[in-house]
Amino acid sequence: MNARILPHVTGPLGGLFTAPGDKSISHRVVLLALLADGPCRATGWLDCADTQSSLAAARALGATTAQDGDVVAITPPAALPSGPLLIDCGNSGTTARLLMGVLAGLLPAGGAVVTLTGDESLRRRPMARVVDPLRRMGADLRYAVQDGRLPVVVRGAALRGVDHELAVASAQVASALLLAGLGAEGRTLVRGAAGARDHTERLLRDLGVPVGRDPIGSSVDGPCRLPAFSLAVPGDPSSAAFFQVAAALVPGSRVLSRGQSLNPTRVGALRVLERAGALVVGEPAGKAVTDAGGEPRGDVEVRAGCLRPFMVDGAEMPSLVDEIPVLAVLATQCPGRSVISGAAELRVKESDRLALLARNLKRLGAAVEERSDGLVIDGPCSLRGGATGTPLVFETAGDHRIAMAMAVATLCTNGETALDDEACVGVSFPGFFNVLDRLLAGGDPARP
Repeated sequence: MNARILPHVTGPLGGLFTAPGDKSISHRVVLLALLADGPCRATGWLDCADTQSSLAAARALGATTAQDGDVVAITPPAALPSGPLLIDCGNSGTTARLLMGVLAGLLPAGGAVVTLTGDESLRRRPMARVVDPLRRMGADLRYAVQDGRLPVVVRGAALRGVDHELAVASAQVASALLLAGLGAEGRTLVRGAAGARDHTERLLRDLGVPVGRDPIGSSVDGPCRLPAFSLAVPGDPSSAAFFQVAAALVPGSRVLSRGQSLNPTRVGALRVLERAGALVVGEPAGKAVTDAGGEPRGDVEVRAGCLRPFMVDGAEMPSLVDEIPVLAVLATQCPGRSVISGAAELRVKESDRLALLARNLKRLGAAVEERSDGLVIDGPCSLRGGATGTPLVFETAGDHRIAMAMAVATLCTNGETALDDEACVGVSFPGFFNVLDRLLAGGDPARP
């Protein structure tokens, strides 16, 4: 473990920052390149532990990759390996789940046998939600050790398009099925993903694939090969949210996020910040830039305002599920009762995020009730850490979003606090603490 003493706040946050490239899109750039007919390139690509898992998987399958900072190039394999392969997806659920769909449609019958595994945390996460519908398409996927969990063994098989109804509105599951559908005969229709991230559909549509997306669901017709592509990845709104919530918490704060994604399926946290009393100013309607890949991006300014309690329910959850940890921190400082519900999915993330949030916030003195699908928080709470030299140490369970949320909680905490593991933030945001320090200094973290 790599412990870190968290900073004390002496004044407001100020300045501008550029959020790292969107993690969801960065994964998809790599995995879609495996299905392309020529070299692919992306700028603004997120270089973190999770996305490196996808890049390593592409190399294991025979792709050639090159990286220079936030620029990545991937040339798809001329031929897939013929022998058995073991691909370690690390801590990345996106890599594992989307790769199942890619491999199901890409591997030829009688070709390589690929086993997907991951770290201890990922091997505890549910995989049946992807495996079961892929099997309905004819995919040959088998559990190597425990039903419903990695490792999963994938063999090539003939796929057919199927009409799917999702049990969980998951962009990962929907994307896996659509990517498998590119290698299947006939139409693959995915229902029940309303409100979930639509990055895969936007990317495919921008590449000329006729993707249907309507109230019924999203669909692709296969088999279909993708053209080579070049695109820019917008800033990740889930990463930007930590500093935007921090600005809402600390009086007098004002921060500007440059070039972040304004995809309608990703701006739920900004809507909650507005309801909670923060002042949020985004790009005017029609002024956002739409990048190659079909993704809108623009600048967003957040200023501290007069806080008030808020509610988040299941209908909003797909648009802000990764931001719930830091929004729970925000709720501790809102006068009145804030309720987060419909968030049972957080119990099967990198950690049981609801349980960890409740434990950490209660130790600070927050009034938190943990429910099966959410949290009830009564504020404002006077948060207290430990004495100098004996900090209150937050439990992260190696979960990057818990670690970053607790770092934000420290901004409104008296006393000394620390993280039991600071290195875990590298899963999604390696430069998080540098940006936080510069905003606390009122500087410009977008500059070298």
